[in-house]
Amino acid sequence: MTADPRDWIAVAALPSLGPASIKALWEQGWTPEKLLNASSIEWQRLGLKQKTVDALCEYQCSSQGLVHQAIDTASQWQASFDDAHILPITHSDYPQLLREIYDPPPILFVRGNIQALNLPQIAIVGSRSASVSGLKQAYRFALEFAKNGVVVNSGLALGVDAAAHKACIDIEKPTVAVFGTGIDRIYPARNRSLAVDILRNGGAWVSEFFLGSPPIAPHFPKRNRLISGMSVGVLVVEAAPKSGSLITARMAMEHGREVFALPGPLNNPLSRGCHLLIKEGAALVETAQEMVDQLAPLLGCYLNEEFEQDSVNLDSSAQNNLMVELSGAESRVLEQIGYEVCCIDALSVQSGLSIAELSQLLVSMELKGVIEQREGGYIKC
Repeated sequence: MTADPRDWIAVAALPSLGPASIKALWEQGWTPEKLLNASSIEWQRLGLKQKTVDALCEYQCSSQGLVHQAIDTASQWQASFDDAHILPITHSDYPQLLREIYDPPPILFVRGNIQALNLPQIAIVGSRSASVSGLKQAYRFALEFAKNGVVVNSGLALGVDAAAHKACIDIEKPTVAVFGTGIDRIYPARNRSLAVDILRNGGAWVSEFFLGSPPIAPHFPKRNRLISGMSVGVLVVEAAPKSGSLITARMAMEHGREVFALPGPLNNPLSRGCHLLIKEGAALVETAQEMVDQLAPLLGCYLNEEFEQDSVNLDSSAQNNLMVELSGAESRVLEQIGYEVCCIDALSVQSGLSIAELSQLLVSMELKGVIEQREGGYIKC
């Protein structure tokens, strides 16, 4: 018999009782109903903190208070939207992989297509300040996964997260956005239209935080464990050595998930996090097919049998899109620019062009998308 979701909401709202403790109590037979109706002596025997005991006493003795307020607010929110769901950990639509981690959320607030939560997912994460090349890579990988039946999840942040979500939306495939706030607060606000498009395309929003929860720093590592916990694998595109993306990757390793990282130029600070992960055991990948080959047993029957051919076609299409018309001078300059930053003075010497002539060419080439300006010079895209 499925427990009353209101009981799960009540337990999740108890202060000083985290997801790991709730899971441990549940596995010992302390269901939400049993815990909420126990005596203070039993709560003390369980070693619950005084704040938790006080909240339980208030719950039993009054129809007001923190816990009842959380139940009422959650219920009102669910009734306000046709696509709003509250999933306790015992619900059949609760993500199976997430249920298996050490500290799964006792409840999830979801808007959108809950069926997407139990389709095979791959997480794509990376820097909020990603380079143009990094954004293109995130978009390309997400596009290939989405086109072939894999749900991409990410954190709705600026940069890599947004690029991954956008790729799925562009081909009208579902993608899952995991919030570090209450599900009624879209953060960052700049991604509001992106979030709306996710729902329109059969995707979903997911959060473990109660309604109204703000975007405070401690929420985002908790958000990251949901991203990795729901996924069969995590791809890190660009990341600094100390970043939320690396937290997600290390959580994925703890969860027994496969972690992949894209290598990058040695002088790009956002390559260092990926290189560090590779040293720690993450798989170095250059194509989506490499990830699929490794994850195939976990992706199972959902994977399109034509994935490899489709990936080849996508790569060819991407190459065709990059075949822009360059002047003779632009082509000669492009030959001098590699994937490491090249300063304009060196380019002037190598090309025999003046700084003024070269500057005009570089602006044109950047507009055509074949080079990218970085601190200290330019790199080839």
